[in-house]
Amino acid sequence: MKISARNVFAGKIAAVRSGAVNAEVEIVTDGGDRIVAIVTEGSVKALGLAPGVRANAYVKAPWVTLLTGAADVRFSARNQLAGTVGGLQKGAVNTAVALRLAGGSVVHAVITNEAADELGLADGVAATALIKASHVIVGVPV
Repeated sequence: MKISARNVFAGKIAAVRSGAVNAEVEIVTDGGDRIVAIVTEGSVKALGLAPGVRANAYVKAPWVTLLTGAADVRFSARNQLAGTVGGLQKGAVNTAVALRLAGGSVVHAVITNEAADELGLADGVAATALIKASHVIVGVPV
């Protein structure tokens, strides 16, 4: 399978919390990072989502928000992944950023050049990726 999403987090489902319409699915990556997704109850059934099942979390790079130096601010985004900038590729309008997490995963973000400059992003700078749970797509091997 090929997919356009830059972020593919492979792991196992740690928990499924069912609701009336949607469910919260928690995936722990092979490196120990935690990704939370919101999916429909229909998707839980159709994909056979349950604890212990191998699954991938997919996130498109433009859906990732980056922040630096905000230890005293709380956010509503369920996925708050701290890491270190491990690569920047500046284009005419946007910058592609690779953020390396402690567990070994890499989060790719695409942000404006102005935002990259304002955040002071450079190799080795500590940053956090914010990803809304509703922006995570869950897939399972067939």
